[in-house]
Amino acid sequence: MIEVKNLTKEFKMNKKYPGFSGAIKSFFSKEYTITKAVDDVSFQIDEGEIVGYIGANGAGKSTTIKMMTGILTPTSGEVVVNGVVPYEDRQKNAMDIGVVFGQKTQLWWDLPLSETFTLLRDIYEVNQKDFERQMDFLNEVLELKDFMLSPVRTLSLGQRMRGDLAAALIHNPKIIYLDEPTIGLDIVVKENVRKAIRKINETYGTTIILTTHDLMDIEELSSRIIIIDKGKMLYDGNVKHIKETYGYMSDIDIVASGVINPDDVQFIKALDEKFISFQTEENRLTVQFNKNHTSTTEITKRLMGKLDITDFTIHEPSIEDIVKKIYRNEV
Repeated sequence: MIEVKNLTKEFKMNKKYPGFSGAIKSFFSKEYTITKAVDDVSFQIDEGEIVGYIGANGAGKSTTIKMMTGILTPTSGEVVVNGVVPYEDRQKNAMDIGVVFGQKTQLWWDLPLSETFTLLRDIYEVNQKDFERQMDFLNEVLELKDFMLSPVRTLSLGQRMRGDLAAALIHNPKIIYLDEPTIGLDIVVKENVRKAIRKINETYGTTIILTTHDLMDIEELSSRIIIIDKGKMLYDGNVKHIKETYGYMSDIDIVASGVINPDDVQFIKALDEKFISFQTEENRLTVQFNKNHTSTTEITKRLMGKLDITDFTIHEPSIEDIVKKIYRNEV
């Protein structure tokens, strides 16, 4: 479906010099610097996959997406999307893809939402029967009916986002690129948008590439993530694997009925001398352990034999915690 091979994008920038005189010199200078926004990135995405493509600001993810949509031409390497080279046949590629930018809209500001959809139907040359069938589906999953006749400028952020998602799906594209689709939305609306994305994927087998800073979107929607940083790909694999590989340290917070003496719980380290550590503070105990070596059940069972436990909480690292560690080269 999508094949990216040794993809590289370089940008030439005029060399900058400090101060006012430096600004004048930069304007006339022929010297320049080369920045690699994307550096030898390769991956393949199969039909029907939902893939999270994530990275910090300036990591190169937006540049990659722009080459996959045909907006930018690579410096070197190859991109093939559904058998089409996007930047060589932009019109044909556009008929197979939909794009949603969370901070920008493709809706006509002063027109009712329904008129935007009618215009897009004509642009994508969707016949009336297919258009009506698709609108019935989109009305069902995105709940558009209550504001279909409202001018776009009067819509709330959540309504506009649902409208943008529908607009990208009018022509039932094989691939959809979602850039921050839940940015700025409240918890309830976020969950509704995520449900709609899942339903679209399940119903049509739409391939979805999701870029976001909200890693809950990734955990809720994607089975696979690609992490990019400083133009280079750091990780490509499923969410479960990254948690097992990099998120193996967990914590148990325990509350006892009385003060906990560190010497009384020292025995717990015998389960795993290398990876188990603990801290005590009055009637509280925090045990950090490698869940690949020692089970939560074994630790709590041992401690219950020594302490009068009134409460305990288990904390496992989130995908966000793990990604932060990867960015900091802590894994």
